[in-house]
This record gives sequence, C-alpha cells and structure tokens, in this order.
Amino acid sequence: METIIQTMQKEIRKFTLEKGGNPTGILGVTVYRFTEEKIQMPLVENPYLYIVIDGMLRLHTPSGIMDYMAGQYSVSQIDTPLMGTVLNFSEQQDFLALSIEITVNDVITTILNLDNDLIEKIINEQLEKSKMVISDEAVIETVYKLLSGIHRVIPSEFMRKNILQEIIYYVLCGSCGKQFIQSIVNIQQANEIYEANSWIKENFRDSFTVENLAGQRNMSVSLFHQKFKSAVGMGPLQCQKRLRCTEARRLMLDDNMNVTEASIEVGYESVSQFIRDYRKIFSSAPKEDILNIKKHLEK
Repeated sequence: METIIQTMQKEIRKFTLEKGGNPTGILGVTVYRFTEEKIQMPLVENPYLYIVIDGMLRLHTPSGIMDYMAGQYSVSQIDTPLMGTVLNFSEQQDFLALSIEITVNDVITTILNLDNDLIEKIINEQLEKSKMVISDEAVIETVYKLLSGIHRVIPSEFMRKNILQEIIYYVLCGSCGKQFIQSIVNIQQANEIYEANSWIKENFRDSFTVENLAGQRNMSVSLFHQKFKSAVGMGPLQCQKRLRCTEARRLMLDDNMNVTEASIEVGYESVSQFIRDYRKIFSSAPKEDILNIKKHLEK
C-alpha cells in the first residue's frame, strides 16, 4: 500500500519544478527542488514548517546535528541555519522539500482555542510519546490535504485557513510543540530583535559592534542588549560566536577542512581564539569534537 509521503511525492512531481523555490498557488506554500549537496533554507520573514518530501537533509544547529528523512519536518527557529546539506538524493537524483509559512497570529489564534491543560502539557513536555508520534504523522497527512486543494475547481481561502489551523494544532501536539511555542513567543516579544538576529545570521563572518546594531534600531546599547538576550537567550556577540563555530563544525565534518581552514573561513583572525570559543560552546576542542561525532555517526 502506498504511504502518504509516496503519494505526495507523485503529486508534487506533477508540477513543472525549477531548481530552487516553486510557488504552488497556495498562499505561503512553496516547493523546493535542489540537485546540489549544499542547499539554502527559506529566507522568509515568518516562521515556517519545512517538510522533506524526497531525499534526506542534515541541518547543523548550535543545538546539534539534525537529520530529516522523507516525511519528517522541522520548525524554523531563531538558530535555524541558512544552509542545509543533502545527505541522500531521490531516485530522480534531486532533493524535494516543501515549506509552509506560518504567521505569529496564525499560531496565537490556534493556541487561544486550545484547552489550558493541553498547553501546559505541551510546555512541560507531559504529552505521551505515542500521541506525539501520531501528531507528527497527522502533520504530513494534513499538509497533503492542503496540497490537494490546488486541484479544486474553486480554491478556497476559507479552506486554506482552516487546514492551516489544523496543521498548527498537530505541530503543537507533536515532537516540536514546545520549541514551536517558545519560538513564537520570542518573535512576538521582540520582533525587531528577530530582524537583528536574522542580520547576524547572514553576516556572522563579518565584524560588527553592538553599538552599530543598536543604532540601526534606534535603541540604547543596554536596551538592545537586554531585549536581544531576552529574545534569543544570549547576547549578540555570543550569538555570532555560536553561528561561526557551528558553521566551522559543519565545514570540518562535511568538507573535511582542518581547524585553521575552518576558523579562517568563518571569519576568525586568531585560530587560538577560535579554539577557545569552540571549546566553550561544544565542551571540547575542535579536533576532539569532530572525531567523536564521526565515531558516533559510524555506529
């Protein structure tokens, strides 16, 4: 029997897919097709759901290495990287994914309609694992229901909004529920800080000062630093260090760069400073860390 993800693969391949992003005709829904190993993650203002349709994806985040197979999804966060790595291509020698943009208002509206005890269970991670697995599967099934709306004789914005609410509900009840709520709260509390964080993600190799970032947003340095730390969980310069070291980790793992090459590539002028920062973030020196990861991946 054909699985839902296999059905989605067939349906999506009916589109004329160019390399990169392909609009679907549904607001906020984009299909991506790549043939290169290094791919760009969506550059959008809103949070998004990213579903692997065909192939396998790896994301290097400060929280760790995350691998996604066909039928699995990730939820964008403040520390979502700009680039991903395709580990496996499809039989057609390409990688397919689908993104769904979700506004903060979409999520807040859904949360307000939920029972308080359910929200508490999500935040306190008290939902049963079996129910979270079922919810993750339901996310994919409901996304397919949204996609099937493309072929309706009368496409309905009413149906899109209602199906989107259903998708958000299942994401909240799934394995990413707590981090999804937290990322939405962070964005809602400090939207201008989210923009500053996005700028740092795109320019982490370059030197900058907190004074310049604060000035761009007409804030005092102390207020900007306070808001940034509240929203992101760390200061702007610490955020830059994490992004640099995370990218260096990826370069050493995926591109076989040595410590010196990786440190220079991500913007460090001092290798010893890079090693100190790396050790603080990942609790071990670069060489030792990479060896341990490779041993773990080989198991």
